[in-house]
Amino acid sequence: MSSEQLPAAPAPGRLRIMLANGLRAARDGWDWFRDLGRNDCEARGQRLLREWLTPEQLAQYDVCDYFDVTGCHSGNRYRIYHGAGTNIHELDEFGRPKTGWCFVPRDCLAAGDVMLAQKIALEANERAALAIARSFAPRWTAR
Repeated sequence: MSSEQLPAAPAPGRLRIMLANGLRAARDGWDWFRDLGRNDCEARGQRLLREWLTPEQLAQYDVCDYFDVTGCHSGNRYRIYHGAGTNIHELDEFGRPKTGWCFVPRDCLAAGDVMLAQKIALEANERAALAIARSFAPRWTAR
């Protein structure tokens, strides 16, 4: 079929379609470029976190997007949710959130790096971690 046989769209309509497609491609390209560094940092943080999780914690994280740790001094159980703040819940004996804790590194880090720091702090020096942490009332949700 030659181009003479195809019905031609009006010039303004074709131009509008071409401009819309060009703008969409430019926006997609900019989003990709902007997120390039951020995604790389997030990916490295996730890889490092996964290397430090026990097999049980890793399985739990893969299924639930959180993992549990045991405090080294009290033996209390804490649930660290994926995130970079207000993401730690101290659990009661039934596994329900009792108290929320928030402590993060000073610098802005990827979520995986923050979660790893929280895990190490609670497992290695729980008292010092909780001494600087801020508590909050957690909402009990099925995350």
